[in-house]
Amino acid sequence: MSTVVAQSLHVFGLRSHVANNIFFFDEQIIIYPAGNHCVKYNMDQKWQKFIPGSDKSQGMLALSISPNRRYLAISEIVQEKPVITIYELSSIPCRKRKVLNSFDFPVQKFISMAFSPDSKYLLTQTSPPESNLVYWMWEKQRVMAVVRTDSQNNAAYQVSFNPQDNSQVCVTGNGMFKLLRFAEDTLKQTNFQRGEPQNYLAHAWVSEDKIIVGTDTGKLFLFESGDQRWETSIMVQEPTSDSRSLGVIEESESLIAFPTSSPVPSFEQVIMTTSYSQLALPQVFAIAAYSKGFACSAGPGRVLLFEKMEEKDFYRESREIRIPVDPQSNEPSQSDKQDVLCMCFSPSEETLVASTSKNQLYSITMSLTEISKGEPAHFEYLLYPLHSAAITGLATCIRKPLVATCSLDRSIRIWNYESNTLELFKEYQEEAYTVSLHPSGHFVAVGFADKLRLLNLLIDDIRPFKEYSVRGCRECSFSNGGHLFAAVNGNVIHIFTTTSLENILSLKGHTGKVRSVVWNADDSRLISCGTDGAVYEWNLSTGKRETECVLKSCSYHCVTVSPDAKMIFAVGSDQTLKEIADSSILREIPAFDVIYTAIIISHSGRMMFVGTSVGTIRAMKYPLPLQKEFNEYQAHAGPITKMLLTFDDQFLLTVAEDGCLFTWKVFDKDGRGIKRERAVGFAEEVLITKTDMEEKAQIMVELKTRVEELKMENEYQLRLKDMNYSEKIKELTDKFLQEMESLKTKNQVLKTEKERQDVSHREHIADLLDKQSRELQDLECCNNQKLLLEYEKYQELQLKSQRMQEEYEKQLRDNEETKSQALEELTEFYEAKLQEKTTLLEEAQEDVRQQLREFEETKKQIEEDEDREIQDIKIKYEKKLRDEKESNLRLKGETGIIRKKFSSLQKEIEERTNDIENLKGEQVKLQGVIKSLEKDILGLKREIQERDETIQDKEKRIYDLKKKNQELEKFRFVLNYKIKELKRQIEPRENEIKVMKEQIQEMEAELERFHKLNTQLELNITELRQKLRATDQEMRKERQKERDLEALVKRFKTDLHNCVAYIQEPRLLKDKVRALFETYVQRADMVEIAGLNMDLQQEYARQREHLERNLATLKKKVVKQSELHRTDYVRIMQENVFLIKEINELRRELKLTRSQVFDLEAALKLTKKLRPQDVPETVPSEAMPSIAPTMRLNEQEETGRIIEMQRLEIQRLRDQIQEQEQIPGLHPLTGIRLPSLLESEADLEVETK
Repeated sequence: MSTVVAQSLHVFGLRSHVANNIFFFDEQIIIYPAGNHCVKYNMDQKWQKFIPGSDKSQGMLALSISPNRRYLAISEIVQEKPVITIYELSSIPCRKRKVLNSFDFPVQKFISMAFSPDSKYLLTQTSPPESNLVYWMWEKQRVMAVVRTDSQNNAAYQVSFNPQDNSQVCVTGNGMFKLLRFAEDTLKQTNFQRGEPQNYLAHAWVSEDKIIVGTDTGKLFLFESGDQRWETSIMVQEPTSDSRSLGVIEESESLIAFPTSSPVPSFEQVIMTTSYSQLALPQVFAIAAYSKGFACSAGPGRVLLFEKMEEKDFYRESREIRIPVDPQSNEPSQSDKQDVLCMCFSPSEETLVASTSKNQLYSITMSLTEISKGEPAHFEYLLYPLHSAAITGLATCIRKPLVATCSLDRSIRIWNYESNTLELFKEYQEEAYTVSLHPSGHFVAVGFADKLRLLNLLIDDIRPFKEYSVRGCRECSFSNGGHLFAAVNGNVIHIFTTTSLENILSLKGHTGKVRSVVWNADDSRLISCGTDGAVYEWNLSTGKRETECVLKSCSYHCVTVSPDAKMIFAVGSDQTLKEIADSSILREIPAFDVIYTAIIISHSGRMMFVGTSVGTIRAMKYPLPLQKEFNEYQAHAGPITKMLLTFDDQFLLTVAEDGCLFTWKVFDKDGRGIKRERAVGFAEEVLITKTDMEEKAQIMVELKTRVEELKMENEYQLRLKDMNYSEKIKELTDKFLQEMESLKTKNQVLKTEKERQDVSHREHIADLLDKQSRELQDLECCNNQKLLLEYEKYQELQLKSQRMQEEYEKQLRDNEETKSQALEELTEFYEAKLQEKTTLLEEAQEDVRQQLREFEETKKQIEEDEDREIQDIKIKYEKKLRDEKESNLRLKGETGIIRKKFSSLQKEIEERTNDIENLKGEQVKLQGVIKSLEKDILGLKREIQERDETIQDKEKRIYDLKKKNQELEKFRFVLNYKIKELKRQIEPRENEIKVMKEQIQEMEAELERFHKLNTQLELNITELRQKLRATDQEMRKERQKERDLEALVKRFKTDLHNCVAYIQEPRLLKDKVRALFETYVQRADMVEIAGLNMDLQQEYARQREHLERNLATLKKKVVKQSELHRTDYVRIMQENVFLIKEINELRRELKLTRSQVFDLEAALKLTKKLRPQDVPETVPSEAMPSIAPTMRLNEQEETGRIIEMQRLEIQRLRDQIQEQEQIPGLHPLTGIRLPSLLESEADLEVETK
């Protein structure tokens, strides 16, 4: 192994597309992913500690921390296979506890994870198309259960455990909200989705059985035990003008939206692309629960806090938190156009931390949200503004501890690697491809897509002072002395001086794009490499190539030179590190299946560092070893783009396409730092323009004078307003005291009236209760008598049923004896027959055997004769075939040779003619192309000249307009500030006046309401008294009616019971029903006609209002009850009729079976009894088969069983009818009653006898 060691110190960056990418370890330390590491960051002490990813990891996908904060689970892809690594956070440094990498189920990657409340189990969700939910006991690496969450290839976004229950889990995704419970080694779904499926993006448990779920349409749902309890929609709100104008608007190029940072877009970023194209509904990407409620993202740059309502189990919006406007951005509105993807509360719920889609981290203290009422609160940067896209350029200087980076997010950032802070940053319209810091650290060269610019690094700004028309400059570099800098334009390298800022040299020779340039120690030579596979060493005094090494099969990415300028080191696409000297490759060191993308050698010449396409860093000792001797470190989650060592070889700086900047401390293996004594310390000077200084001094003086004037004005206005308010308050207090006294007197009067009414009502209720108790006692006595009668009847029926059972048992025994005798006689008869038949069969078999022997002998003789004839014929024809085949083969050979010769000659002729024609056509085309290209070249040259002239004119105009715009913006800002200050002074007093006026209006409205309520109450009391009197009279009459009707109903019941006894005699039943109709129906009509009296009609007219309210409800109840009883009785009657039919059929079958048994016995001469003449429909004995008696005996047993079952069913139905008759208010619709069991059994006995 190599003796060179690199230790990661600090990282500037975040990977936002990792699921669940931020959480708290304790109150001060947060954990988030950056590069291929997880970072533990202390917010107070500002230190970082790293948890590196697995070896050969291709990037993290999801994180999860256990509830006890001891374990961290990381989902990764290692060598194209999914792996889950669980780290123990309590140990220092964090060590691997378990690695889950062997799976019995199909999986591509794990996209979400969650620990159980006791941290013993782990829940993981795989990506489509498998979409498996896996329940692990992770310490034993055992899968407890696997279930497929979706079969339609919809993505699942989040999984979680119930915070109080290990066995309950939740899964949300596109069209998916599932609650599952772990039981009996399986996960079973416990809820059922109702309504239209939504795209559920996030969820959070707010209690043991309640879950808040957010969708992509801005809706929030509260589910309790799987059922929806509450729903709300988040409204879209545009930011106010005040929030847009916050902060100092400074000079900057215009800004556009950040691109996404991750090379593999996550589901949030896919949805984001649609949301910015049109004003869509806010999407809820993140929900975080806390003790008072929950916080949720509500569209770009917006978070809402919801608090639980005290009375109900619902939530209301309590506060809005916004991402602040960026003061250093030219277009501040762009800063809040980023979605919050993940949120987390600290253990004490004091701070809320959020990560966004543009790789930014924000925090807010919850106490501030409660203070700022009315206006939305604003987040603050947790660290500093970070890059949100791939970093393309990296540079450092000598005189200051600064690092400059540029990115595809159109920004330039200046970092301090000693204090680990962001010094400056600026955003532009164009993408920045390369950056280089002057050794002094005072200015920087940046290659944009349109131009190359030189920028001054001021105290609080980055300002351009020179522009060059070098389009798409992908590489630029200051010399070590700082007097020259090189800029690449395609395949040409331009050399400029920093004194006169002129182009002194243009180095041409590369045929492909130049990818890297490096200066030697004394700045006399420049080394370059490109995609054309060439490495050139240029002499800057002559402007010519001194050495060259071309290998066209390799596209070079980076080049560096040893401190003594004797060796050149280059890396490229052929997976090797080349050591070049004197225009020849001395050595090629293999990269072992990776591509080297960057290389740097230390100033001491003892160390070398190489960056790879998989994001790792390799540290080697120089001179390079022959074997695989290097230390490899996990660093970035994408290909490394640039690497640098500081001038003193103390720190290594690396950037990559994942948008992260890493700083590494370089050591020997023994632990010694590589010491280089600095002659002079770092410079502390900063640049500032004279105009800025003067303007700030003037603003300071003006603001001081303005503050003094405003103080005087405020004091005077406050005195006047205090006087006015004190007078108004006295008047209002007097008025309210008078009104309060009047209301008290009215209240007392109302209370006395209420007490009187309470006393009267109590007395009335006591009377009613007494009456009710008497009536209940009477009813109980009547019912007890009826029950005694019914019980006596029941005992009699029981005795009869026992007798019947005994008789049936005797009959069954007799039948069994007869059956056994018949069976014995039949078996003896059939056995004799079988013996006769067997003797006949044996004789027939012997005859068949003799015939078979004779047939086989004749067959053998015939076959032998035929075989001899066939062999003779075969021999003859085989001879003829051989002769003809030999002649055919000779002829075929001759024809084949002739055909080949002919076809080859024809092909040669056709190819020659085609070649001639093609050459002629190509000649004509090339001549035309040459002429057209010559014309195009002339035209393009003219256009280039004209456009260069117009560009210069427009650039001058733009420069003048920018200066004017800057002055106007400064003036506008001063005026806006003055206007705001004046408004702030006026607004508080006006608001107080408005509040007092509103209070007065509310008090007056309350007084009016009290007056109205009093009048209404008096009217209501009078109405209620009148209604009470009317209802008393009505009650008396209704009771009398009820008694009469009850007597009539009792009489009707007794008559109807007598009528039901004739149910099997239709004529008598008909007469009885007619008699009932004549007696009761006509009498009832007469009673109704006689009862209609004029007094009743008058009472009905008076009480119509009261009755109309109750009538509708009573009608509905009566209709429903009558319909139910009708259906029940009709059903019972149908069943009774069906059962009677079945009994009759069974009786007939019994008669038939008995007659058949008798006939069979007579045929077999077993009995000499004559057949009784009573049995009709006998079957002749000759027609029946001999096995029929035994079969019929089995059927007889079955019929006996069926009869027993039917009897039990009839008894059950009768019991039901009796129970329903006993219920008051329920009467049968028909007078039909089933015959008693005794009657039906007696009939059956008569028929059988």
